[in-house]
Amino acid sequence: MAESPSGAAQLGPDLEAWGPVLDRMPWRETPAQWWEPGPRHGTWFPGGRLNAATALVTVTAERTPDAVAIYWEGEPGDRRSLTYGQLEDDVVALSRGLRSLGVGVGDVVALHLGWLPETVVAMIACARVGAAYAVIPTPLPPEAMADRLVTLGPKVLFTQDGAWRHGTVLPLKARADEALSGVDGIEHTVVVRRTGIDIGWFEGDRWYHDLVAAARPGRDRSDVKNSARHSDLPADVAAQHPLVLVSLAHRRGRPVTIALGGAAVVASALMVHRAGLAQGTVLWCAGDVSWLGTQVHGVYGPLAAGETAVIYEGTVTVPTPARAWQIMQRYAVTTLITTPSVLRTIRSLAVQLGEVPDVSELRRVVSFGEPMDPEVRRWAASGLRRDGVELADGWGQVELGGIVMIDAPVDGPAMPDLGAVVVDSAGQPVPQGDVGELVVTRPWAGAMVAARGPRAEGDATAWERVPGVYATDDLARVDAHGRVEFLGRTDEIVSVSGQLVSLMEIRAVLAEHPFVAAVDVIERRDHAGGRYLAAAVVLTPEADGAAGAELTAVARDLGQSVRETLGGLARPRLIMVVDRYGDELRGDERRRALAGIPVPDMHEPRRITWGQILAAAEHTASPPR
Repeated sequence: MAESPSGAAQLGPDLEAWGPVLDRMPWRETPAQWWEPGPRHGTWFPGGRLNAATALVTVTAERTPDAVAIYWEGEPGDRRSLTYGQLEDDVVALSRGLRSLGVGVGDVVALHLGWLPETVVAMIACARVGAAYAVIPTPLPPEAMADRLVTLGPKVLFTQDGAWRHGTVLPLKARADEALSGVDGIEHTVVVRRTGIDIGWFEGDRWYHDLVAAARPGRDRSDVKNSARHSDLPADVAAQHPLVLVSLAHRRGRPVTIALGGAAVVASALMVHRAGLAQGTVLWCAGDVSWLGTQVHGVYGPLAAGETAVIYEGTVTVPTPARAWQIMQRYAVTTLITTPSVLRTIRSLAVQLGEVPDVSELRRVVSFGEPMDPEVRRWAASGLRRDGVELADGWGQVELGGIVMIDAPVDGPAMPDLGAVVVDSAGQPVPQGDVGELVVTRPWAGAMVAARGPRAEGDATAWERVPGVYATDDLARVDAHGRVEFLGRTDEIVSVSGQLVSLMEIRAVLAEHPFVAAVDVIERRDHAGGRYLAAAVVLTPEADGAAGAELTAVARDLGQSVRETLGGLARPRLIMVVDRYGDELRGDERRRALAGIPVPDMHEPRRITWGQILAAAEHTASPPR
């Protein structure tokens, strides 16, 4: 067996912790063993067969059909709820509709949808027919969306006429049509009627409500139980049959789309939900649907546990600063999961409100997606609810299927041991307090099962760089209390509002701009402790003479070029215009100085000199060792 960083034989998974969760899953065919040793941390559930839709909906629908599965609220204030029985009916109807469009085992479906009940139904219906789905972020520009579709190769695309966002309507169908003009192979576009705006209509377009209407089962539960007569039983698939496809930010310059298995998603979601995240029975994950963490922990965890998920279409600032508290009050939310960025926004809203509404049912708040600074942590513990809440910080990765580590779990002994170790560049453990890379020495059930796209062989370096372990590319250290503190990435991938963004991709887009002679992109902190992206550019002689309003226009054009290519989250918030780049500093030293140079926290472009960067480098310490 491979050697672990400590020099001992590599451990297998913590099956004592995993066993109770895996035993209760509705296996169509139970695996002969839960885990089998092999490359890349071995194989989970060999020989097992399970359809995720059965585990997520059918089991609870047959046992307690009237229990509420989902509370949904739209940005304008419209509301819906779905019981498990209703959700099962909707999933069965859409699965029939998908099969009528030729979608079956092994196909891919793209979901260009906001946070709607139809989105949840589509995710689970894909599982039922054996297809894999990928959620495409709604703010993605048409060019970037087309690239994503080419990589994914879906047979069917779901979109909606328009989507509410900050009080306005985004024309999703129009964006999808523009993207599809350069993409072959998509046979049908299924459109959800959401806002009622006028849209173009083309061959292959289908209304969602028309697709499911003819195939909808009756309210008699026996119609669903006996659905074999409709030839639409859940697909008989292997336990690790791909269900979720996630496109990652470029890793070392190469695009990667990873696949997560159906049983892996269910097992990991249920384990982390029960042992790590949730207090009570109503959970709200305040995050975008395109985030894997929102899908896994905001929907799959509660549903696999037979509990209730709250989903909200809009942002917590619209239409009132009290919206977050109103949602928690209305649906008696007991656990809130969100990112530090959203918590900072809610904190600013609390200042506007003065006295926050009472959310007496809220017991627990879990942060994930990016490091949580101490100030936000202190506020979140007491500022959301008058009597305070339990607070926890979660860490995970898409490649591991979501959150895998929580600093204050609900039931610590029940959480599987990751075998997390901080190591140096040679793969050896570092002393407590020293910085190194976090590696995982024990297999995790939710880990990726495959990779797709141009780099079809997968992101093998994660398992090969430190033999016998999974290398996370996350810098970390262990503090005096034994807690893991995360300090950033080693591969120029950063988290912005919970989404992974590649600094390399942003740098490449800006480098191609006709105004730019040289560029660097870094992550900085604002006065409130939040993280944001900044670009430091050397302009061409033609553009360098700009001043005042002209310089602002140049900066706006640079930001717009990034937004149009990579989406709004990748757009730098600050443009620093540098007179030149010298060769006195290495790339990492220059970026460290740019991240720490004292520049006012403003959206207007700022001029700085190479001399200022050199001075900042003298006062910017290297990462602690």
